[in-house]
Amino acid sequence: MEHLLESNAVQLSGRVLAGPVFNHKTYGEAFYLVLLGIFRKSGYEDKIRLIVSEKLMGGRSPRENELLSVSGQIRTYNREVEGRSKLEVTVFVRDLAYCIEDDFSYENHVAIEGFICKDPVRRTSPLGREICDLMIAVNRMYNKSDYIPSIAWGRNAAFGESLRVGDKVSVEGRIQSRDYRKFTEKGYLVTKTAYEVSVVKIELI
Repeated sequence: MEHLLESNAVQLSGRVLAGPVFNHKTYGEAFYLVLLGIFRKSGYEDKIRLIVSEKLMGGRSPRENELLSVSGQIRTYNREVEGRSKLEVTVFVRDLAYCIEDDFSYENHVAIEGFICKDPVRRTSPLGREICDLMIAVNRMYNKSDYIPSIAWGRNAAFGESLRVGDKVSVEGRIQSRDYRKFTEKGYLVTKTAYEVSVVKIELI
């Protein structure tokens, strides 16, 4: 159990943007979706989706603009949208603390260990940066796995391209939200959001 927690660890501190909204109930316990905003040094705000149990919220709802510090794990699952399977990426919260402005700072740290489960794809971003898309399978309890999309930049992209399906890797970085525009089958241009781990450090185990 402890090893599984160590192989998928997330620590976040941010400001509540929206929520909580009821998400699901398991074994009689209600879970809610909370949207957490975390500013990068560049000033861009990542909007991270948290899944929080009613019990963890301490008998009250996190309010908009309230400051939170949470730890947990990245969880993914497939949801059918318009007849297609869409990978949903959230942070399952295990611990939550309400913060005050005086000693608060934004934090976004992810550490995962898992296996490359799709061939890496190296490409050039619209801004001319070398990047590599990775899909990392991270084991959790009850013989389940989370399939975590990750993106490596620069030297890490070159290293990522050399990896093969089945390689075990250790990754550190941050979870990010990224807006992109896409044409629908009917020709409408829509804005969508991708969630992924932005790789700061990657090693072959």
